[in-house]
Amino acid sequence: QVRLVESGGGLVQAGGSLRLSCAVSGDSPSNYGMGWFRQAPGKEREFVAGISVYGRHADYVDSVLGRFTISRDNAKRTVVLQMNRLNAEDTAVYYCAAKSTTFGHFVFRNEYDYWGQGTQVTVSS
Repeated sequence: QVRLVESGGGLVQAGGSLRLSCAVSGDSPSNYGMGWFRQAPGKEREFVAGISVYGRHADYVDSVLGRFTISRDNAKRTVVLQMNRLNAEDTAVYYCAAKSTTFGHFVFRNEYDYWGQGTQVTVSS
């Protein structure tokens, strides 16, 4: 099992940047594919970005391609989502997620096993 704690959310103006971090405790992070999801008011939770176990592969939802970057440092037990050129449509609660896997090269868009409590990102236009 792992416990995930997000940080780094806040209020930012459109065009600005934020860096979200996810601290992973418990089991070794190298047993998990990791991802970031978000949920805006009145909308379903959606996949934002995912990264493979050793960080060699990543996947993004089209709306954040070229603006967001996911990375991980298993030794530091952290997963980071760097968000640039933010716009109002990025306003949401952002969640870190972990999926137990033995497939080190896969990036998963669904069926995650563990979730953090979320961190609010608000982009003012």
